[in-house]
Amino acid sequence: MLSLVVLISGGGSNLRALLEAAEDAEFPARVVAIGADRDADGLDLGEEYGIPTFTVPFSSFPDREAWGDELLAQVQQWEPDLVILSGLMRLLPARVVQALSPRLLNTHPAYLPEFPGAHGVRDALAAGVQESGASIIVVDEGVDAGPILAQERVAVLPGDTEHSLHERIKTVERRLLVQAVLDIANGNLELKEQSRA
Repeated sequence: MLSLVVLISGGGSNLRALLEAAEDAEFPARVVAIGADRDADGLDLGEEYGIPTFTVPFSSFPDREAWGDELLAQVQQWEPDLVILSGLMRLLPARVVQALSPRLLNTHPAYLPEFPGAHGVRDALAAGVQESGASIIVVDEGVDAGPILAQERVAVLPGDTEHSLHERIKTVERRLLVQAVLDIANGNLELKEQSRA
């Protein structure tokens, strides 16, 4: 049984998908803690599902490194098999990534390597593409540049707004994330250590 710590900044829709999947006794993973970098709405899911939560507010620290050190300490006390960034809208310091990778996953609302960064959906619309997508990756020290574990195309429809496209992408992201966790737990997807330059 894999233990997961999920880190969020918002409503936690991907987190909810994992929690719902884990309600099935056969699902081989459980969320053991939920963390956030702010007072995020998704923390309410901890109360709903009886899962401990923690908050490491970025604004409480003098810099990103100090914030990252405290976040890492909070995560590591749960000894998770996987750490999942589920809409955490903050770049992790390199030493946090090094400590957790390759067991550090992220979802991204684009078909990587297309449209990396914080505005993947907006950037896809601005580029006028006919397809975007969703990706699940191993986090490395680049921006959305780590090994791709799963991805799927999502059509851009006439009249799409950033919101409407993102909602359709999120549906795919949730399914891909749950499947990736299942595949890792069942040994069908292997997380490899990345070589350090």
